Amino acid sequence: MQGALTRYRIIAWIVGMVLLALTLGMVLKYGPADDATLVETVGFYHGFLYMVYLVATFDLSRRVPWPFKRMILVMLAGTVPFLSFWAERHVTRHWVPRPAPALSE
Repeated sequence: MQGALTRYRIIAWIVGMVLLALTLGMVLKYGPADDATLVETVGFYHGFLYMVYLVATFDLSRRVPWPFKRMILVMLAGTVPFLSFWAERHVTRHWVPRPAPALSE
């Protein structure tokens, strides 16, 4: 389960960063710059990486028995800017065991 969680965390951050770059590209494309270069370049990579994100999320959801609704919501988090970062933190806090508090003498 730890390997699936690590893979999910890495791809969630990558997809989140690429989605932010794509969002910046959309601002540049439809804003005053009128330049579609960033969207044309980053759009393909975001699409491919989002598919990897879906596979990693599905893998994690099968190893940790999630309800279907939770799996779908986490998968959709890769489509909204900044939401994949929040989902990654929420999943990590919920499923990673917390270390036991140190006993003071």
